[in-house]
Amino acid sequence: MAVGMFKNLKGAKDAMASAPDMMKQAQEMANNAQAMAAANDAAAAADHAQAAERVAAAGEAGSTEPIAGVSLEQFAEVSRELQNYNYDQTKAPEIAASKGISGEDWQAAMDGWNDRIKADPAIAKQFNTYYRAG
Repeated sequence: MAVGMFKNLKGAKDAMASAPDMMKQAQEMANNAQAMAAANDAAAAADHAQAAERVAAAGEAGSTEPIAGVSLEQFAEVSRELQNYNYDQTKAPEIAASKGISGEDWQAAMDGWNDRIKADPAIAKQFNTYYRAG
């Protein structure tokens, strides 16, 4: 029984000796977690800033002015026709081209209208009206 007790004491002593290393590891993990959280926050802020820039470049959020020559009604029409292709987004430029919209203009319009729709419920409602009308 004495041997077992000494063995337990040795184990406790070893655990106490390794405690500073374990504390250091825990602190490093906490620091890494904080750094990762800060990086994620910075990335989210950058994403938000980019979206705001796209909205500004496309016009005011509440604006229904065409983007790259594409009206909200045309955007809804092309979007609606995607249902004929099982909503395959890669078909959108082809559908847009059939309506006289270049690939570059379609991309700018798609980015801009999506940003406006996200930013303004009134634009989203108007898009839905056009989308359902077809």
